[in-house]
Amino acid sequence: MKKFTAILLLTAFLFSTTELHQLLKLPVIFEHFAEHRKENKDISFLQFLDMHYMHGSPRDKDYSEDMKLPFKTADNCVSMVSPVVIPYLAPTLENPVIYIPEKEMYIPKDGLIPSAYLFSIWQPPKSC
Repeated sequence: MKKFTAILLLTAFLFSTTELHQLLKLPVIFEHFAEHRKENKDISFLQFLDMHYMHGSPRDKDYSEDMKLPFKTADNCVSMVSPVVIPYLAPTLENPVIYIPEKEMYIPKDGLIPSAYLFSIWQPPKSC
C-alpha cells in the first residue's frame, strides 16, 4: 500500500510540475499521422516527425491541429525555481589569547587592614 501511495504521489507531482503530462497527448500524434497518411501514402512516420518537430511551426492549413501535438506548446505547468541564497560569512578575526600571570596578593589573616590614608579622609579642608 505504501509503494502504491508513493507512486501515485510521485506521478501526480511529476504530471503537475513538469511537461510529463504531454505524454497523455500521444494518441493525438498517431491520429494526425493517419490524416497525413490519407493525403500522402508515401510519408513515413519519421518524415512526419521531421515535418512537425524539426522545422519549427510553419503556418499551414492544419496549423491548429499541429499545435495539439505533444511537446509543441508549453502548457502552464507549475514548475518554479526558488534560489537558495547562502549568506557569505566573512571570516572572523580571531583574537589571540594572551596569558596574564596572576599576581600573588597578600591578604592578612586578621580582619584589620592597616592603612595610613584612612585618617586623611577626616581632615578639615585647607584653604590655599
